[in-house]
Amino acid sequence: MMNALERRSTFALSSIFALRMLGLFMIIPVFAVVGQSYQHATPALIGLAVGVYGLSQALLQIPFSLLADRFNRKPLIVFGLLLFALGGAIAAMSETIYGVIIGRAIAGAGAVSAVVMALLADVTREEERTKAMAIMGMSIGVSFMVAFSLGPWLTTWVGISGLFWVTTLMGLLAILMVFMVPKTTRHHKNYKQGYFNQLKQVLKMGDLNRLHVSVFALHLLLTAMFVYVPSQLIDFADIPLSKHGIVYLPLLVISLFFAFPSIILAEKYRKMRGIFLTAIGGIIAGLAVMIFGYESKYILLLGLGLFFIAFNVMEALLPSWLSKSAPIQSKATAMGVNATGQFLGAFCGGILGGQLLMLNNTSLGWGILLVIALLWLVLSFGLTQPRYLSSMIWRLPEGKQTDEWTSQLLAIRGIEEVVVMPDQQVAFVKVDKQQIDDTARQHLTHLLGKEVAI
Repeated sequence: MMNALERRSTFALSSIFALRMLGLFMIIPVFAVVGQSYQHATPALIGLAVGVYGLSQALLQIPFSLLADRFNRKPLIVFGLLLFALGGAIAAMSETIYGVIIGRAIAGAGAVSAVVMALLADVTREEERTKAMAIMGMSIGVSFMVAFSLGPWLTTWVGISGLFWVTTLMGLLAILMVFMVPKTTRHHKNYKQGYFNQLKQVLKMGDLNRLHVSVFALHLLLTAMFVYVPSQLIDFADIPLSKHGIVYLPLLVISLFFAFPSIILAEKYRKMRGIFLTAIGGIIAGLAVMIFGYESKYILLLGLGLFFIAFNVMEALLPSWLSKSAPIQSKATAMGVNATGQFLGAFCGGILGGQLLMLNNTSLGWGILLVIALLWLVLSFGLTQPRYLSSMIWRLPEGKQTDEWTSQLLAIRGIEEVVVMPDQQVAFVKVDKQQIDDTARQHLTHLLGKEVAI
């Protein structure tokens, strides 16, 4: 069970994600229509205004994450959120489509998604990591559904300019959440290496690359589906566009009842690889149902439900697995590469979804998405079970320098990382129990002044 520090940190960091996504997603369902009112607006420029945010995110996730492995993560998050708020304000004050494009590019330049996830990994124990990531994934999903429902209604009251001001407000509120996260200092065994070598090390790891491809495929399929399915809900389920949010939200809630037990099973019984492959199978099943039953309202909703269940499981498992498999000294870098894959997947999914709409063959469209999911499954069979570390919470020693204490801890075989929270006078210590022998236990007993059961 999460302790008070973990609950507070998970709430704060999930809120940062939710507030950013809420401000961002409210604009997407309305901008294609209301964006035509800007000076010099053309369909191509309107599309660029929507897509440039994701492009900025994809380009800058890795630079932000490389810095986050060397410096304090919290100031980087605050800086990224300030860019997000500034971009919203520039877009809100713009009268031309070019001003909106510039504002959206600046907002996307605050590419701190990977840094937020890395900080969450710092302040949660390994045993609680998947649960924390699941809560973060749920906050993103809920903000997505609320935003798609709220955006069109709010636009009628405050206009598109007011909607951009709401984005700025969300960014500023997210900054307040950063201060709820405990101050942390990270210590690990590995020496600092050059930026290029650090990135090269991450890119050479086969399992990490499979996870990067996985997040690319997951968000490609999700985005393509959200471009492709609205017209089918209108044509085959007789559900008007204004009520699509009412469809998505219950499906999301239902999916969470299935997703959480799967996540607990994956972590508690160390079945992460099996649950991961099963979730891809769930996505394949959902797409297969929609190939053959899209003309039926209830079968179409069944297919969407299967997709959402599998999506929420994957959304929680991917960052948790990544944090276990990534080198400890390059955790944020690995998450930055992964986030780049996520945004590129969303970008490609949007393009693919538009092309599918032009096919005039609904079964073929779902079939193309199914083939992508099948290729993803084949690639994922190469994944190996991640290494499981255990986390201990130990009080900081009295009358001893913290840096000296952590250096002595890290010199012990099996101690992998120490995250110090000075304000709370505690440290999260990540331990590989398979590496702990009698000599290591004796050193720990001497260092902590009491016998340690590991």
